[in-house]
Amino acid sequence: MSTVNIKINGIPAEVEAGSTILTAARKAGFKIPTLCYHPDLPAWASCGICVVKIEGSPKMLRACAATVSEGMSVITQDPEIHEIRKTVLELILSTHPNDCLQCLRNGQCELQTMAADFGIREVPFEARVQEIPRDESSCSIVFNPQKCIKCGRCVNVCQQLQDVWALEFIGRGDGTRMAGAGDVVLNETPCIKCGQCSAHCPVGAIYEVDETHKLLEAIHTPDLHVAVQIAPAVRVAIGEAFGMEPGEITTGKIYAALRRLGVDAVFDTNFAADLTIMEEGTEFVSRLTKGTGAIPLITSCCPAWTDYMEKYFPDMIPHFSTAKSPMMMQGAVTKTYYAQKANIDPAKICSVAIMPCTAKKYETRRSDNMQSSGYNDVDFVLTTRELARLIKAQGIEFTKLPDEKADSPIGMYSGAGTIFGNTGGVMEAAIRTAYNLITGKNLEKVEVDAVRGMEGVKRGAINVDGTEVRVAVAHGMANVRDLMKEVQQAREEGKEPPYHFIEVMACRGGCIAGGGQPYFTTDEVRRKRVEGIYKDDEASTVRCSHENPEIIEIYKDFLGSPNSHTAHQYLHTEYVPRPLYRK
Repeated sequence: MSTVNIKINGIPAEVEAGSTILTAARKAGFKIPTLCYHPDLPAWASCGICVVKIEGSPKMLRACAATVSEGMSVITQDPEIHEIRKTVLELILSTHPNDCLQCLRNGQCELQTMAADFGIREVPFEARVQEIPRDESSCSIVFNPQKCIKCGRCVNVCQQLQDVWALEFIGRGDGTRMAGAGDVVLNETPCIKCGQCSAHCPVGAIYEVDETHKLLEAIHTPDLHVAVQIAPAVRVAIGEAFGMEPGEITTGKIYAALRRLGVDAVFDTNFAADLTIMEEGTEFVSRLTKGTGAIPLITSCCPAWTDYMEKYFPDMIPHFSTAKSPMMMQGAVTKTYYAQKANIDPAKICSVAIMPCTAKKYETRRSDNMQSSGYNDVDFVLTTRELARLIKAQGIEFTKLPDEKADSPIGMYSGAGTIFGNTGGVMEAAIRTAYNLITGKNLEKVEVDAVRGMEGVKRGAINVDGTEVRVAVAHGMANVRDLMKEVQQAREEGKEPPYHFIEVMACRGGCIAGGGQPYFTTDEVRRKRVEGIYKDDEASTVRCSHENPEIIEIYKDFLGSPNSHTAHQYLHTEYVPRPLYRK
């Protein structure tokens, strides 16, 4: 690694060559304020908050985009820089609604925090808040353009990180605004509801559809039996909302919090992750060894990815696993198998899911297959952020809760079920069981290193009893297009598929960084959450889905066998081509 010697506020520092001034300053212990910058994205340099001086130069540079050079002497703070930054903030505030107390981001707003840091108590400029209606066309996210500060993060995330292009800049100069592509409402754009725009927005301009009131209403409806499931990634992130470190495993505390809210049954989506592996793993083995379907098999757990595929790659539908996501499987067995076991009328069950993902709100209604129980298999979804707000509102001291266990018979899970929460986890869990289905024995080492890590696309080969199984894992939608084109090209040329099995997750890092997770997610936060997921796996007594006692029981008592007629009735779905733009 080559380095350069610079000075920051007169203090010598040796930093990596090519670093931005912003990165170098932060490593040296100096904080330069930013609004448009986010470490997930290329520097945009639109807000101007991060201006710095270079000794010997009359120009000011934007630290997020300017790189260091040998001998550079940077000034990050002086009275003139302070006044410039404060004026920029005041100008932004003059175009922003003054309703912080009613805003969903109150207390977690980057603009609010920065205004407090600069001691801004009044704005010397005339208010120029645009009268633009709120866009509530999506069932997953809300766009309030009045609160947009034109930082460009949402557009860059949607176009560069996710390759969806549902958001764009409209107009020029002072009239510039963010809107749905083509200036239509979000529900008519190619939006895949992943929520990465909301996760990266620094203010309250884009946020999840709040359904916390639905859970409270259900809990306080006397004849409703409220059953709640929690996703793998929630357990390593929700603690952040209560001052805990990213990656701390809070599974037992979440169960306890839900019971204190008043729900009747607490289940774990990890159980259905094991169920998914039994169905998807059996499907894969059948396609691989008997030629019963297209190869490669592509995972279908992520609703944002399935939506993207139906819009951008409809020709890949035959490659998609017909297995539903764990959330929808859990909902189906809650209103069938569990209802029978507990002798409860399924019409009286309110099935709720706590998810790291805003697209899960859409998934509950994406097709008729999501009512396989005869009712809505999942009635509604709350994100991790929504549950955290609800716990706080109800006066529950989360960090002081005891660890409790999930209810049976659909609450037990294996380590394979929990690793669904991060990129590569679905693939690894599937390999653990597929190996057993093919060979009749378990892997000696269940950790599959080839599919772990944060590379945008991971490729590997697994030796299964002398057969090389080629796999690929992609996360972040922008990494998927080339992978799909590889498969298309091989198919068009009549060549052997480049892969046998592909996992795709829409969000960078997988569900641990979903659009509904706590704010301020960076790669460092992702790394800690992933470590927590793998720690939960390692601590599990059972680490393979096919060895989960409750999974064995549900097949014996209800489903028959993986991919059986009953299993297909409740646990599988289908896909249809969808237009990029809806009317």
